[in-house]
Amino acid sequence: MASSSSSLSGYFPIRSQKADSLSVVNDEANGFPTLMDYVGKGGLNVGDDLVVLLSHLQYACKRIAALVASPFNSSLAKHMGGSAAGGSAESGRDVAKPLDIVSNEIILSSLRSSGKVAIMASEEDDSPIWINDDGPFVVVTDPLDGSRNIDASIPTGTIFGVYNRLVELDHLADKEKALLNSLQSGSRLVAAGYVLYSSATILCASFGSGTHAFTLDHSTGDFVVTHPNIKIPPRGQIYSVNDARYFDWPEGLRKYIDTVRQGKGKNPKKYSARYICSLVADFHRTLLYGGVAMNPRDHLRLVYEANPLSFLAEQAGGKGSNGKSRILSIQPVQVHQRLPLFLGSSEDMEELESYGDVQQKVNPGYEV
Repeated sequence: MASSSSSLSGYFPIRSQKADSLSVVNDEANGFPTLMDYVGKGGLNVGDDLVVLLSHLQYACKRIAALVASPFNSSLAKHMGGSAAGGSAESGRDVAKPLDIVSNEIILSSLRSSGKVAIMASEEDDSPIWINDDGPFVVVTDPLDGSRNIDASIPTGTIFGVYNRLVELDHLADKEKALLNSLQSGSRLVAAGYVLYSSATILCASFGSGTHAFTLDHSTGDFVVTHPNIKIPPRGQIYSVNDARYFDWPEGLRKYIDTVRQGKGKNPKKYSARYICSLVADFHRTLLYGGVAMNPRDHLRLVYEANPLSFLAEQAGGKGSNGKSRILSIQPVQVHQRLPLFLGSSEDMEELESYGDVQQKVNPGYEV
C-alpha cells in the first residue's frame, strides 16, 4: 500500500514537533501545565523513555485530529487509489475505512520515529508488527475507534495501551515474540489512554497513578492539564447501551435495565439512557458523570479496547468487566479476541453483575 500519510500532508497542515516544544511555556505561564510538563521530572516523573514515547503518540493524535476535522475526508478513498481494506475472517478484523488506514499509518510512523517501541499491535493489522530490537515498549492500539460515524461528524477516538517488552522472549523469531508480547494481560499495562476527537480534542491517560485528562489548546498546539486525578463517581444515573437490541438480551440484563430506569434499583433515582455508539465518547462521559457504558455481546476487542479502557476506569476508581470477570485479569489468547464489555462506576458495576446473566449470546448479525 502506498504511504498515504506522507502523501496527504498537503491536505492536512499540522504543527511540527519543534513548534510543539517551543510553545510549552505559554500554557504553563497561564497556570495550565502541558502534558509533557505534567508527566516529566517536575510532575509524575514517569521516566524518560515513556515521556519520549508519549511525546510521539500525542503528536500522532494531533495529526489524526486534523485529519478527522478536515473537509477533505470524503476524497480520501480516491486519493489513496482504492477502497477500504478488508478484514479477514481468520484475523477477526473489521473492514477498514480509508481514515482507519491513514490513522494507523500515522501512529506507526510516530512509534517508529520514537525509537522506544519494539512492537505495535493494531486493530487495523492482521498481526503485530516488529519495529525495533531495542525498543523497551509494546504499544497496542485502535487507531480510530468509531470511524463509521465520521460522515455524520459524531465523536471518534484513538485508544492505546503500553506494556514493557518481555526481554525473556528476545531469543524467539520476530513474528513469534511480537505476538506473545502483544498478548500480555491488562494487569501488566504500564500506561493506557485515549484521545477523544469531538468539540474539544482530549487526551486522557494513566501511568498507574490516577487518571488524568489534557485538552488540546489550538492556540499553542499543546495538550494542557484540564482534569487532573479524575475520580469516577461511585454511582451515576446514566446507562449507555444500544437498547434497540433489548429483545436479544439475556433475562438478567433486561431485568437490570428495567429496574434502574424505573428507579427501583439500589439507587432510587430513575436512570437516563445516553448512547453515542462511539466507544471513546460513551466511556469519556461515563468517566466524568458516572453510570455504566456497555456492549453486552462479543464485539469489542480485549487487547485494543477493553484492556486500556478498563485500566483507565480502575485508576479512576471504577471497574471494567465482561459481566462476570475483571477485564484486566483475563489472559488474551488472540490479538483480535472479542468479548462483552461493561465499564463504569464501582457501585453500578457491582449491581449490574449481581444480576448474573448479562452477556448477550444471541447475535443475528446486525447491519448497523
